[in-house]
Amino acid sequence: MGFYREQILPRFIDKALGNKAILEFRREAAEGLSGEVVEIGFGSGLNIEAYPSEVTRVYAVDPAMVGRKLAAERVAASPIQVDYIGLDGESLPLDDDSCDGALSTFTLCTIPDAPAALRELRRVVKPGGRVHVLEHGQAREESVHRWQQRLNPIQRRIGDGCHLDRDHLAMLEAAGFEVDEHREWYARGPKPMSAFYLITAVNP
Repeated sequence: MGFYREQILPRFIDKALGNKAILEFRREAAEGLSGEVVEIGFGSGLNIEAYPSEVTRVYAVDPAMVGRKLAAERVAASPIQVDYIGLDGESLPLDDDSCDGALSTFTLCTIPDAPAALRELRRVVKPGGRVHVLEHGQAREESVHRWQQRLNPIQRRIGDGCHLDRDHLAMLEAAGFEVDEHREWYARGPKPMSAFYLITAVNP
């Protein structure tokens, strides 16, 4: 799985999640962020174009070195300063209360210990700071959720640990964030893979 994980999957994700429709969802997810933002799962920099002008710096966290190569042109063309700071969202090399906000898109589905990553975001985001999440996750329709459970073993294998049915709203609330807005819908594609969440929350 090493070559697949390190070389093939980042390129596949760059293509599969780099279309115009997903970019609009990314823009919606990034709206309202400002100042210095930590982004877990920075990947190939697909969110760079989505950030509002009020964001001045992004602390990028991602384990894929190929992602940095794919992101290089996007980063170079952006007025936002991007600092790569680490590989692991579960342990961020940032001081407490050091970021104005955080963004995670299509990442919490895959992080082995997503609750730990959210606790880290709560630690590094200032009180009153915002955490915005765009994800695919648990469908509310029971029939669709059952299919997600059936397909999870295959999804985790081809998606390097990606889960189809994590409940991101519940995880954010369990980490102590106060959710102020959330929206759930089916994007284009098979329902088990396209139950989308867009959540904005505040670190109290």
